[in-house]
Amino acid sequence: MPFIEKDGLRYFQFESFETLPIFHAVLTRQGGVSKPPFDSLNFGGTVGDDPAAVLKNHQKTYQILDFDYKSRFDVWQVHGTDIVCANSPRGLDSDHQKADGILTNNPDITLFMRFADCVPILLVDPVKNVIGIVHGGWQGTSLKVAQKAVEKMQNCYGTNPSDIHAGIGPSICQSCYPVGREVYDSFVASFGDQADMFFKTAKDQLLLDLWKANRITLKSAGVTKIEVSGICTACHLDDWFSHRAENGNTGRFGVLMSLTGH
Repeated sequence: MPFIEKDGLRYFQFESFETLPIFHAVLTRQGGVSKPPFDSLNFGGTVGDDPAAVLKNHQKTYQILDFDYKSRFDVWQVHGTDIVCANSPRGLDSDHQKADGILTNNPDITLFMRFADCVPILLVDPVKNVIGIVHGGWQGTSLKVAQKAVEKMQNCYGTNPSDIHAGIGPSICQSCYPVGREVYDSFVASFGDQADMFFKTAKDQLLLDLWKANRITLKSAGVTKIEVSGICTACHLDDWFSHRAENGNTGRFGVLMSLTGH
């Protein structure tokens, strides 16, 4: 089963990652201490939630999953294409780097990112023992942030793209994601004629398929092993925060990855 429950936490795992020597969890919004509308496992520190509750959610999650909270490496996500190769954990009192992808080959690091409709893209190279998380909103997706992450894995760690296992996690589906003309124009600028396959029109609205766009980007980068969760955050508010479906008044769910298997 792709969902696992442990001590009140409920999280998703990719079935295709099951035999890989890693741990990963796409954490639902269940099992935390935050009050509505951030109920309950909110990891977003800039959305209006009580900072003490957010910290408790982080610490509780690491404790239940049996990781040292000091092992974390996270970044300030800015809807760009910068990818960071992490050599050591981020000091808990250190400033966040601005980036939208994080990679490591250090088993003493747990990678962590936050989401609410944007696409979590998880990457695993079991040959070079490298893992990564990428944040793909429409801006990053149009700028091919997933491709940038694959290229960074090649440059930092010597990864062969054909060795990579990729997972496209829970995020907003095409039917729930109307966008403006400027979004379409941005994709055309990056993808050319290929951009049309990512859009459909319904009720005079342009609807964007982030899953397909990121899958095609990964394939173009040489990644062939790709699993798409097919879970829409906006359609399943019992499990996920959705910026669109909750009109921005919501939290952020988390993704944790480590080379230390459990």
